[in-house]
Amino acid sequence: MRPEFDPQVFGPLGEPMAEAIKKCVHCGFCLPACPTYLILGEEMDSPRGRILLMKDALEGKLPIAETLAPTDRCLGCLACVSACPSGVAYGELIGPFRAHANTKRVRGIFERLRRLALLTLLPYPWRFRALLSLARFLRPLARFLPPGLAAPLRLLPQRLPRTLPLPAHAPTERRPRARVALLAGCAQQVLRPGINQATLEVLLRNEVEVVVPPQQGCCGALAMHTGDYTLARRQAQRNLDAFPEEVDAIITNAAGCGSGMKEYPLLFRDTPMQDRAVRFAEKVRDISDFLDDLGIQPPPPLNRPLKLAYQDACHLRHAQGVVQPPRRLLSAVEGLDLIELPEQGICCGSAGIYNLNQPEIASALGERKAQLVLESGAEALASGNIGCITQLETHLAALGRPLPVLHTVEVLAMAYRRETLQRLTTR
Repeated sequence: MRPEFDPQVFGPLGEPMAEAIKKCVHCGFCLPACPTYLILGEEMDSPRGRILLMKDALEGKLPIAETLAPTDRCLGCLACVSACPSGVAYGELIGPFRAHANTKRVRGIFERLRRLALLTLLPYPWRFRALLSLARFLRPLARFLPPGLAAPLRLLPQRLPRTLPLPAHAPTERRPRARVALLAGCAQQVLRPGINQATLEVLLRNEVEVVVPPQQGCCGALAMHTGDYTLARRQAQRNLDAFPEEVDAIITNAAGCGSGMKEYPLLFRDTPMQDRAVRFAEKVRDISDFLDDLGIQPPPPLNRPLKLAYQDACHLRHAQGVVQPPRRLLSAVEGLDLIELPEQGICCGSAGIYNLNQPEIASALGERKAQLVLESGAEALASGNIGCITQLETHLAALGRPLPVLHTVEVLAMAYRRETLQRLTTR
């Protein structure tokens, strides 16, 4: 039976929303996979419960206002998609529903200013860097502030790394095995520019020519995550225009960005841009997936053994289905003992800007994940997303056991350079 609400009312996104609602049979397989249900234990904070709430609201049986808190608490991690036996495309419902709910939402002045700051500062590296430089002076005040203000201050790094500019073109010394375009990212350029440098280094080491389109911008994932589809389309359009089509792949090294760019066909559904968005999305590859498929030159053995835990980024594992490639790459490093963590499918609490918007739940998830890392006996941790890296660094430090937290490609670059763990921990 089709939902009673008229999908046409919601434009091109209405049909995917209706399809997601129709497919859900409320079996409950999503419950143990859902981080918020794990922490809060409430039916309305599970995917099944949220789908019922959204359905009732879309049919006019429930005021939109009564759905806001539960849908705001959703991390958008898509673990429910991996767990669902019915193939419910939950991501095609929660995002458009948030966009619809935003038109009905009444925000206070503080919330409007906060949201405006996030969407106009974070996607622009030079603005974001200036904001962080100022905010670091407020960090000592974090313990006196309410959670919503304290959370971003606690996530600040002790110091900002220096800016590392990227070349527009990085040719190989020999005939290239492939030619790719690299998404530089936004926050990552400020918080961990070494990830992009390591990406270039590893790609060039494996004879891959790299172009970095200078006109590119934010991928739009942040705007999509918060339901601002107008801004997301504008940012996506910029990238569609900036990236060349004559490449073998569009490489991302941030799981959230890769997932967002793969959603461009949904953003431009039933528009003149749809075919172009589809071609673009088909070329988007996470760096670990691309390198695994290409085949890498074996890195030299580590100078000393390293116990490394790997943490799946949700938008790599659940949204993109990339699970084994990073593990195979890391396992190719001789001397590296790869440790599997429990609860790999459970989010660390980063989820875009979730740890800023929902600091209490995010903190509970971050501490839970950090504790599992420490219990594993790992000497270092790897992940595939800057948000996860920042979240886990923060919570490991809060537990009094700071460990090196690296991107997968940083581990490979370290191995190619023959760096030791001692060098790593003092970088």
